[in-house]
Amino acid sequence: MVKLTFLGHACWLIESPQGRIIIDPFLNGNPQAVKKPDDIVVDAILVTHGHGDHLGDAIAISKRNNAVIVSPYELAMFCGSKGANVHPMHIGGSREFPFGWVKLLPASHGSGYVEDSGSIIYLGNPCGYLIKTGGRMIYHAGDTGLIADMELIGRLYEVDVALLPIGGNFTMDPDDAFEAVKLIRPKVVIPMHYNTWPLIEQDPNKFVERVNRETNTKGVVVKPGESYEI
Repeated sequence: MVKLTFLGHACWLIESPQGRIIIDPFLNGNPQAVKKPDDIVVDAILVTHGHGDHLGDAIAISKRNNAVIVSPYELAMFCGSKGANVHPMHIGGSREFPFGWVKLLPASHGSGYVEDSGSIIYLGNPCGYLIKTGGRMIYHAGDTGLIADMELIGRLYEVDVALLPIGGNFTMDPDDAFEAVKLIRPKVVIPMHYNTWPLIEQDPNKFVERVNRETNTKGVVVKPGESYEI
């Protein structure tokens, strides 16, 4: 069994017999967050890009747990310079870890960290993740627009659960996310990255209703603090 717990925005905790993984741990400052960084016990942290609402509390969680941060190279080097335990990777790369197999996939977005002074540190390419753990394949798209690479994902991999942003403005909106579902063809899709702030307000129920009505994928709404088991 693999359990996915939604911690708000784009943050997910994945628990399997192989280990515990948290993705994009934006907890402090997240109005949807149901846990604090000190509550998190994990073996690994996956970060899709350097924006504050995704890098979030990754460095602090890494230090407290001695958990490895897996991310694109430039972002990993930034986290490492802050004292975190890191494993740099890059787009197209894959690796088997004790907690599961991880592959970095393209995402169409940005990756800059805004310092307190207001200056921006460029942190390389954003990514999405394929994660195989406990015998299940999970796709976390990160922040992205609709991209043709998603058709390759659907053709090359059997995705059990796809976690897709639907908020619009910064990422895909529900219409584009629906097209992504048709390309990826996961068994289950769960929306994320919506309703954190008014700027990305969407109705996830309408999205999953359309998915369930017009595709062979099962759409599921998981609210912050809730879990889905596969």
